[in-house]
Amino acid sequence: MKPSLFNTALPIIQAPMAGVQNEQLALAVSEAGGLGSLPCAMLSPAQLIEQLEVLSQKTTKPFNLNFFCHRVADYTNEQKQLWHNMLAPYFAEYKINPQSLTAGASRQPINQSVVDIIAPYRPAVVSFHFGLPKQAIVAQIKSWGTKVISTATTLDEAIWLSENGADGIIAQGIEAGGHRGHFLSMDLSLQQTTEQLIKRCVEHISLPIIAAGGIASADDVQRFKALGASAVQVGSAYLLCKEATTSALHQQAILDQQQDETTLTTLFSGRAARGIKNRVMQELGAIPKGVPAFPHASSAITALRTLAEKSAKSDFSPLWCGQKYIPRVGVSAADITHALMKKW
Repeated sequence: MKPSLFNTALPIIQAPMAGVQNEQLALAVSEAGGLGSLPCAMLSPAQLIEQLEVLSQKTTKPFNLNFFCHRVADYTNEQKQLWHNMLAPYFAEYKINPQSLTAGASRQPINQSVVDIIAPYRPAVVSFHFGLPKQAIVAQIKSWGTKVISTATTLDEAIWLSENGADGIIAQGIEAGGHRGHFLSMDLSLQQTTEQLIKRCVEHISLPIIAAGGIASADDVQRFKALGASAVQVGSAYLLCKEATTSALHQQAILDQQQDETTLTTLFSGRAARGIKNRVMQELGAIPKGVPAFPHASSAITALRTLAEKSAKSDFSPLWCGQKYIPRVGVSAADITHALMKKW
């Protein structure tokens, strides 16, 4: 991350991680010299303003706002019935009436009303998952002097982003925790390791390339710098830090891993994401047929998650985590940031 791009002291981006963080983690990383990120796709307008106010008042350092730009797919009665049939044994176990479940999409793509909310704050960076929004929105954001970056999981996606207004590209390898950022093809066989993807992107694209996935130590950071990455984006390394809001069940699942027990699954949202295997993934399969398109799977599975977690069970919880991690329990985000960057 060259200073001329994001004006940060350190070439590290804290990955936006909805559900396990708020503005405090972003604030801590930005104050430490990295680029803190705020996941915004699941925030209401009031929540977005509240967290933006904290960031803008407590730091003068650059920070990143992250949004989704997917198209909300149709969710037919037939699709819903198939999904509910798959989950029927669990509904019975927890005495859930599927007719009571709401069908609203829990993750919304960025739109003009959201752009109007963030415009007065002039964030240094806005990042996207699942491609880029309409060109008019990209142009408006860039008119503030804001840099736009987005995630690519293949060289084709990286080229597309470079041709459609991105100032930098997050090259997300298959090792990364959380949702895959793919958008040109849903074919998971096209997904590459971070090392493979970085090499290809650096060779073919002149924009800054940011490595994401499988980065847990200073040695990992140094390795991707040697491959030509301009910066790294790191998420799982922060999951157990002081400023994260990771639930106790999620933390315990991370600590209980004897080795990498993660896999890609569509069960929690309808799109592939990497998390620790749990009961529902083991019993239904991680990527079974019949899961509705993103983000419609989440309403039914969240109802089960809520009740299970009340009984201290993570059977239906999305336990996002990358393939490679080093447990850092109770360590500050600033210390983790500096530890990762000590060999850059």
